[in-house]
Parts: sequence; C-alpha cells; structure tokens
Amino acid sequence: MSLINSEIKPFKTTAFHNGEFSEVTEATLRGKWSVVFFYPADFTFVCPTELGDLADNYEEFKKLGVEIYSVSTDTHFTHKAWHDSSETIGKIQYPMLGDATGTISRNFEVMIEADGLAERGTFVIDPEGVIQIVEITAGGIGRDASELLRKVKAAQYVAAHPGEVCPAKWKEGDATLAPSLDLVGKI
Repeated sequence: MSLINSEIKPFKTTAFHNGEFSEVTEATLRGKWSVVFFYPADFTFVCPTELGDLADNYEEFKKLGVEIYSVSTDTHFTHKAWHDSSETIGKIQYPMLGDATGTISRNFEVMIEADGLAERGTFVIDPEGVIQIVEITAGGIGRDASELLRKVKAAQYVAAHPGEVCPAKWKEGDATLAPSLDLVGKI
C-alpha cells in the first residue's frame, strides 16, 4: 500500500535545532508544507553531502513556506555533536530529528529493521498533514535539493490549481495540462 495521500501518523521526538533541543510532533508539521528527509546515520559519508545540499538551499525552501526536517535513528545529542564537529553539518538551520526508537522511520515505512537505520526516504507533506510525494533511494545514491525544490513547487502548484497537472520536467512558469477527454491520445 502506498503512503501517497495518506495522513502522517502520530509521533513525538526531540530535535536539535538552532543550538537547542525542542519537541517535534506530527502536529508540528501541520499548517505548512514540510519535507521529511530520512537518512541512515550521522558521521557517515553520503549523508553529510545531502544534508549540506539541503542547508545550501534552505532559504529557497523557506521562501516557498516549506520546513525541512531531517531524520535519522540517531539521538538529538548525536545530532548536536555532529553539528558542532562538522563544517558541512554546522551550516544546518533546519530541525534535525532524533528517532532512536525508530517510531518515525516505521511510520514512514523506511526502517531497515536488520540495521536499525532508515532508508534514504524523502516525503513532501502538505499543510493538512497528507503525504504528496514519496521518494526512496538506495543507500549509495545521494539526493539533489534542486530536484526536490522542483517537485515541491509542482506539488504546491497542483494543490493551488485543482484540475491542472504538471507534466514531466515541469518548472515554475511552464505550461501545465488540464486533463480532459479532448487531450486523450493527443499528447
């Protein structure tokens, strides 16, 4: 069963954010667009390149009204230690959620049970708490924040324009489609 169009499940955790620890729940994600960005572990190799890329593009996400939440099965204490010791991770201004119990990873169906780690999962959630985009990649394949930004813009466009859809490679300002009987077989 797909998680697309499903509501996020309840969770409660502690995040490291802007030098402090704070509580984050599923309710925290409601009322705005959110990206929940799972990665296997702190102090690793591909993960810091992805998180650094998100940090470099964070202002663009914020302009779209999107909050990013990175999540691994590490604790919020480990996130702080990594943030304090890595130049790349030190750039992060978005919340880094600890998921030591694996509850959030299981809720989003990305837990690798044998390893106690999360898959590389990306979820875009609308303001009502409904999952609009799901992307899971293999452990050795890093993700691209600019491609994620494009997808978020498409999801926001479709949400704001019922009856329109975004075709392949759609970018902000490009033409969209209005599915109808007249378009069948003409694309």
